Amino acid sequence: MEKIYEAITGILKRGDRASLATVVMKKGSTPARVGFKMLVFENGNIVGTVGGGNIEDEVRNMSIKVMKSRIPMLASFDLNGENSICGGKMEVFIEPIVPSEKLFIFGAGHVGQALCKMAALVDFDTTVIDDREEYANNEILPDAKHIIVSEFADSFEKLEIDDSSFVVIMTRDHAFDEIVLELACQTKAKYIGMIGSKSKIKTIFGNLRQKGVSDEKLSAIHSPVGLDIGSETPSEIAVSIIAEMIQIRHNPDENRTTKERKTT
Repeated sequence: MEKIYEAITGILKRGDRASLATVVMKKGSTPARVGFKMLVFENGNIVGTVGGGNIEDEVRNMSIKVMKSRIPMLASFDLNGENSICGGKMEVFIEPIVPSEKLFIFGAGHVGQALCKMAALVDFDTTVIDDREEYANNEILPDAKHIIVSEFADSFEKLEIDDSSFVVIMTRDHAFDEIVLELACQTKAKYIGMIGSKSKIKTIFGNLRQKGVSDEKLSAIHSPVGLDIGSETPSEIAVSIIAEMIQIRHNPDENRTTKERKTT
């Protein structure tokens, strides 16, 4: 147990991912008792046990899926099957051990400020990027974990955008939005959203196609960004964006094609 909890502490400090499997129910003869735990790392290595054998292999595979989806699950096993002679039943609760998803907000204007504040309430690790120090500072953005004052094109060298990251683009200029979107398309970001009117989106997407960005990549961009809730004010627009991000957080398959809606 001590090794497991020490390992969890290290995982969270490093920003890695893992899953913790715990036996929560047993009936009859089983290879593990209630309370047995197994920590599964991203590479499949384990610490602890839930009883060994085929059950443990199944739990390890399930745990890798759980850490990727971030959705916990309760797995039931009947040990009366062909591959087991124990004769009992057991349930294993598998929970993800993952850091907060990273959110990168490009643009520290009114919507960016509102989005940063709301993102903190739903446990996003937020970085705000802007080239204006009078906007990108701790006084205006007290809820940001990181603030980067930089030219937008140069900022990507300072960012670690991975396959669990969210990117929202809302700079003060269409040209900057296009620069950021082109660079964001080169990352593994889980979610990319850009604020804008239909005409702006059509123009920027057309320009990026000419630069070689594929239709497949562009079709995954959420733009106009946010769910269609009729939002008008900066705070309302931020609510619609947060709602869409939460939807993607819990239902990755919802990361679908460009939507026809208005959020600006």
